[in-house]
Amino acid sequence: MNHIQKIVILVNLVLVLVLFSNSVVQKEKLLEDGQLILLELAPVDPRSLIQGDYMRLRYGISGDIDYDKISKTGFCVVTLHSDNTIDHFRVQREKLPLNPGEFLINYTKKSWNNINIGAESYFFQEGEGEKYENAKYGGVKVDGNGNSLLIGLYDEDKNLIE
Repeated sequence: MNHIQKIVILVNLVLVLVLFSNSVVQKEKLLEDGQLILLELAPVDPRSLIQGDYMRLRYGISGDIDYDKISKTGFCVVTLHSDNTIDHFRVQREKLPLNPGEFLINYTKKSWNNINIGAESYFFQEGEGEKYENAKYGGVKVDGNGNSLLIGLYDEDKNLIE
């Protein structure tokens, strides 16, 4: 390897580390400052033999969307009850308009009449699947740009399942 190739490799390595670190910092900020939203779960196959113990998540709001009328990407705009469950939601293509008390969740439309908000799988320790079988809500934190991060599953009393 010549000197220029080594420099290119080093620059690429530094760039990857900077991008990775930035992603971690953004997720930590989202965990700390994000708004908790409890999304009601819709039934789905809870296990994968190939990937280990995990639960595929589908959210109840997916059933209330006319998939022929929404764009491939956009935002679910939600208002919340005092317990952080969804009171009302609508789908829109752009971030605005956004009224006071409304929160954005980015979505991508899937071909099988479902939306993906980036929190569709919940992995758990092997052998602990029974604990999560009665999960009623997926808890996500969202920021002002609609980015979401799944933080856990909640029971019907809105308690985090640990």
